[in-house]
Amino acid sequence: MFIIDRQTNRISPVNVKCFSELGFTERKHLQEWLTYQSDALGEELLIIQKEFDGFDDTRERLDLLALDKDGNLVIIENKLDDSGRDVVWQVIKYASYCASLTKRQIVDIYQQYLNKTLFYTETARQEKPLLNAADRICEFLEILDLDEAKLNLGNSQRLMLVAANFRKEVTSTALWLLGQGINIQCFKVTPYALNEQLFLEIDQIIPTPEAKELMIGISAKEAEEKNTEVVLKNRHSIRRQYWELALEIFQKSSCTLYNNISPSKDYWLSAGSGLSSCPYNLIFSQKDLRVELWLSKSSTDENKFLFDYLFKMKNEIENIFGAPLEWMRLDDKKACRIQFSHKVDGYNKEEWPQYTQWHLEYMSKFERAFKVPLKKAANALKQDSKNIV
Repeated sequence: MFIIDRQTNRISPVNVKCFSELGFTERKHLQEWLTYQSDALGEELLIIQKEFDGFDDTRERLDLLALDKDGNLVIIENKLDDSGRDVVWQVIKYASYCASLTKRQIVDIYQQYLNKTLFYTETARQEKPLLNAADRICEFLEILDLDEAKLNLGNSQRLMLVAANFRKEVTSTALWLLGQGINIQCFKVTPYALNEQLFLEIDQIIPTPEAKELMIGISAKEAEEKNTEVVLKNRHSIRRQYWELALEIFQKSSCTLYNNISPSKDYWLSAGSGLSSCPYNLIFSQKDLRVELWLSKSSTDENKFLFDYLFKMKNEIENIFGAPLEWMRLDDKKACRIQFSHKVDGYNKEEWPQYTQWHLEYMSKFERAFKVPLKKAANALKQDSKNIV
């Protein structure tokens, strides 16, 4: 790594350091850095436990246990200046232990982690539901409830090795495992120093960017997986039926938002609001109905700007809508949401005619209330774009 001097048009090396000479340790430093910045490993991960030792008949513990966006368990093993010879065998053992964890066990493990850490922003601490492990997993996986979650299916466990240096026997074994279909990644971490400043580079080296005895309790896990598949299949069918009925009602009305929208198996149905990446959503679930505006641009700053601008017109918007709305800035998330909801027994088909009328009535009011404010917010965003990072 080099630093560029614009004035002299020269480059100078930034000094490579060892973790040990800087006084950093695996547990107090590297592990903590990855816990609070897990996307440093190239993707969004949900850390569900540190120093996990919940294995029967063994005193071993893995460094970090996480979930990825597909519900796979991710076993992360950290080393400092040297990977050691046995790190691959170590992480494979942990994966074998974790392979039998059921959905309920995973939720319990995460709940234990939440209970013993202060892993929240001030806003999150004030929102009690966010302290619930099941709710946070659903939020991370972007699903409505835990019944829909596919967690730790089959042999889907992923392995991540993090170290400053990897021995040849480690990289050779990792490459062989990768060829056998085992999802393993190696990340090289390098500290640098420039005067008093320290830098950390994390580089994935394997794979390169270009390029039943062992299963304890497997029967219960297989039964859980099959049940999840059945639940999802049934829910997909129910949702599609509901959306078919709802769209038929909308097409007969003066609300044209959903005229060119097809039924879906998802719990939401989106329509354009006139502002890109900010759709109007109809929500249908077993527990509630919702109409919402989803501010989901690629830039967090743009979403917060739009939300704050609309929030200044809150009274005007709610007066037109005819009822108070839920204004959800979601400071710890990229997107924002404004919604109006109604608790129901969603899968009671006898009530569907009333539910579809509710969706039509309140989405019509919702569109009317936001039509002008959204245009104003979009124009203000264009004018202010130079100030948004």
